[in-house]
Amino acid sequence: MAERSTAAVDVADNSGDEPLTAKADQTTSDGVALNRERETDSEEAQGSGGTEGPGKTSPPELHSGHKLARRYRLEECVTRLDGFSSWRAMDEKLRRAVGVHLLPADHPRARSVLAAARSSALLGDPRFVQVLDAVEENDLVYVVHEWLPDATELTALLASGPLEVHEAYQMVSQVSGAMAAAHREGLAHLKLTPGAVLRTSTGQWRIRGLAVNAALRGISSDTPQRTDTEAIGALLYAALTQRWPYESDAYGLSGLPKGVGLIAPDQVRAGVHRGLSELAMRALANDGATASRHESPCTTLEELVKAIGEMPRIRPPEPAFTAPPEYQRTTYQQGTYGRQSPRPGATQTLPTPPPPLQSRTGTALKWAVSALLIAALGLGSWQLADALMDHDKPEDTKQTQTTDGNEKGGNKTAPTKPIAIKQAQEYLVDGSAQAADDVDKTFDGNSTTFWRTKKYLAGPKLAPYKPGVGIVYDLGSAQAVKNASIGLRYTGDHTTIHLYAADALSPSTSVDGMKEIGSSTTTGTTLDVKASKSVKTQYVLLWITDVPNAPSDGYSGAGWKQAITDVKFTG
Repeated sequence: MAERSTAAVDVADNSGDEPLTAKADQTTSDGVALNRERETDSEEAQGSGGTEGPGKTSPPELHSGHKLARRYRLEECVTRLDGFSSWRAMDEKLRRAVGVHLLPADHPRARSVLAAARSSALLGDPRFVQVLDAVEENDLVYVVHEWLPDATELTALLASGPLEVHEAYQMVSQVSGAMAAAHREGLAHLKLTPGAVLRTSTGQWRIRGLAVNAALRGISSDTPQRTDTEAIGALLYAALTQRWPYESDAYGLSGLPKGVGLIAPDQVRAGVHRGLSELAMRALANDGATASRHESPCTTLEELVKAIGEMPRIRPPEPAFTAPPEYQRTTYQQGTYGRQSPRPGATQTLPTPPPPLQSRTGTALKWAVSALLIAALGLGSWQLADALMDHDKPEDTKQTQTTDGNEKGGNKTAPTKPIAIKQAQEYLVDGSAQAADDVDKTFDGNSTTFWRTKKYLAGPKLAPYKPGVGIVYDLGSAQAVKNASIGLRYTGDHTTIHLYAADALSPSTSVDGMKEIGSSTTTGTTLDVKASKSVKTQYVLLWITDVPNAPSDGYSGAGWKQAITDVKFTG
């Protein structure tokens, strides 16, 4: 391996190309950033797929079984494109599979490929598929890299559908963190496609082809930071929707409908996590496109990593446990060892079990139970006699209780008990949800998580934009709700909440047709709603009609909005 030097210097000095990483602060609005999404060459099995274009430098005539450096035996060609080829090979010295990129030493991009491979190898970050060797030998330039037989491309994962929410979150977190570290070292990827991102069998995400894939194809960018950031936004968009965020189909994914422009993932597919949808749009902001809800775009990996860190933590799904199989009796019976097995087809008569409690152990058990019953009867008789004797004592020996003359037995405050919430669901007035995936966070016992309304341009009354927004809670059975304690995220003038008795988790009547339990208004972060009348119901609608003007915080810009952190009912 060559001594440490940046990819930018190697590429500039050896090939005459402009450095890959020296352009991070320049600006552009088209070029590679747009062309990248329109590439349709497949990236196969740890290679970079495609077919050879006309007029290009022909790759060396190699075949399976050819050995490089008396060590790397070529086994299968996975790519032959644009004057170079990629192979699966066997490292006979270490007895492991490796990948090899091969191109002639006189190829116009040979020096750039060598420089990029050596710089990538010196990074040494385990989140990238490692470059193991970069050599010029016998009129050949070849780059040897790791081969991960247990890893699956993002392209293959998306073939069966979008990723689960936590998996998409892990992908964008790990890929963004790795690329941010590479950018700090002056290295860019520039060809970050679904085929360049791999998930291992342990659930870790790895990136292959750092700097090398772009050098092999002669790809450069005036704004490498913006290019890689937008590429990660496209990966997240695809992971959430199973669609490519441009009009052209690419990487086995369908593009967006023509003429609609760049629309948010949660408008493409129902049930998409709102926070991740906003994050994808912020990373994809380019050529006049803006983030989905007016947040500032992320144009660098550092900004994207910071935005991910500000998101509420997305929990992994609960593990699904399979019920154990029903116990099956074996054919072995006590006392049958050594007996002759019955002939096939013959009816086997099982020994009749003795009547219950007829064994020696059963007899002892009956005597023990009888003794306990006799002792219990004796103790009960003694306690009854003691109580009767105490009843005959004079009244002045009994302990008396002093009460307030104004207090009457009927005015004592009845104790309250908490009512458990079984499940909840957003109440959709006009078919549009606020944050349907977050309703469970209002009763998860964690005050740092919350369900938030969208922001509105005027307030505090939500009308005429909406008559209100809310959540229906299922209490499991009909309960007499006496009080509700509600935690809020934003202060200000003012928040008004009503409680209504609903007929189902998805009510069949409008709010006007429901019976109101109570209402309350506050300017703080806690609100108690006391029942004005006794209503027994299984389903309670928490209905927000007024929200305060709150500042920007993370993903939600300043505007009229409110968020609920905790809801507790007592009866």
